[in-house]
Amino acid sequence: MRGTGRHSTAGMVAAALAVGVLAGCSSGAESGAGAATATPAAKKSAAKKSGVKKSGVKKSEAKAAPKGRSLGGSGTACVMPVSFDLAPDWKPKAITVSGPDDPLADLTEQGTVKTVCEIDAKPTGYVGFMRVWTGEPGATPRKTLEAFVAEERKASKITYSEIKAGALPAVEVRYTTESALWDEPQQEQAFAVAAPDGVVIVQLGGLDNQESAGMLPGYELARKTVRAS
Repeated sequence: MRGTGRHSTAGMVAAALAVGVLAGCSSGAESGAGAATATPAAKKSAAKKSGVKKSGVKKSEAKAAPKGRSLGGSGTACVMPVSFDLAPDWKPKAITVSGPDDPLADLTEQGTVKTVCEIDAKPTGYVGFMRVWTGEPGATPRKTLEAFVAEERKASKITYSEIKAGALPAVEVRYTTESALWDEPQQEQAFAVAAPDGVVIVQLGGLDNQESAGMLPGYELARKTVRAS
């Protein structure tokens, strides 16, 4: 959603926070004043426990959050090609676009994938989301991630790693992006797996580096428990 002007995770997060747009999401208590807000001390403690400094998401792996409920299978909020466990209090919402004229259509496509689910971290005290993107069958996780990152704005320091996501072979990408919204480069990461119905990308998207650091345990839980639906 970053890219050559039209795709921006920062802009997408800002839009979602400002008008509750992407995911038709989180009105009332879930996204407003009723949502839990972590104190600076709590955020600093969470970042420390996850092995991440306040200045950014480091390559050291965060400890996974405790399991809450499963997402992705039939009857869950987002029916997807893969399932994984959510940390407690994360709020998933399926993304639906009515057609090419829908105002959200441009925001929900990046590279060769489309957003199908947005998982809100605000009830846990952190401002940001995990987003799940899906593509057509036949592509590889690496090629899909490369096309995804190619549309990020001012992406640099891009590294790809062969990893395991649950029991599935996967590829993870880490990179930085720049925006006038931030005082420092934003640390980004996502992983991709190939499922029978297509490649799936799970992306971590905090409002800034500190928010992303606090959300890492939820991302790690998703990565460690992912499986084909």
